[in-house]
Amino acid sequence: MDIQKAATALMEAESEKQPIAPFTSSTEEISVDEAYQIQLHQIHHKVDKGAVIVGKKIGLTSKAMQDMLNVNEPDYGHLLNDMIYEDGETIELNQYIQPKIEFEIAFVLKKDLKGPGVTMNDVIEATDYIVPALEIIDSRIKDWQIKFEDTVADNGSSAGAVIGKTTAKIEGLDLTKIGMNVYRNNEFLDSAVSAAVMGNPAQAVAWLANALGNYGISLYAGEVILAGALSKAIVIEDGDTFTAEFEQLGSVSASFKRNHLK
Repeated sequence: MDIQKAATALMEAESEKQPIAPFTSSTEEISVDEAYQIQLHQIHHKVDKGAVIVGKKIGLTSKAMQDMLNVNEPDYGHLLNDMIYEDGETIELNQYIQPKIEFEIAFVLKKDLKGPGVTMNDVIEATDYIVPALEIIDSRIKDWQIKFEDTVADNGSSAGAVIGKTTAKIEGLDLTKIGMNVYRNNEFLDSAVSAAVMGNPAQAVAWLANALGNYGISLYAGEVILAGALSKAIVIEDGDTFTAEFEQLGSVSASFKRNHLK
């Protein structure tokens, strides 16, 4: 697999809003390690152009999603500064190809974490606070026809994150029992509990720190870590407003609008 060529193809797809065929449909084989190299090549290119890494995202944390892609572990991607939105913001849909939204708990770190050997207790000690979050996912792969290696290469299919304003300290919270209700245009859409994320979202962050350790990458103090979706991803339509309300964490919302003049 030509790492640079594959990374360039994904960046062009993102820029031109023209998705490409899955790497896994090619006659040329792609390994998971090569997929992560493709992801990192894009991130390094964007950082060289002035982007700043502000966090990471964890995907495929639920058994249902892992079964769908026939894998037994999550994946991850990088969050850049131009991917972050404020609670309540209206976000332009034109910048995406085929966007969906997920509802998550985000960890904001006060200490670095670097694997191997990071435990859930290490994560709890390193966390400054948690916040409600929305993740915008998008695929630069045509029609979401992805396998594990495709989404890994495509930065975990990440496209943006909306970070809530209300923060909560972990002390005294049972991270396995945080309930969530989701609303679309003020109508109830879904509910879930935080244990849906690998039994405990802090466990997902520990997994991430150890997985990144394989590539010599740390989680850094100040970074935002999206710990994984509590429920299924929802297709975003023009004019949608989504709100996720979390017990003990407060709510986070975002609206989406397509500019029809473009």
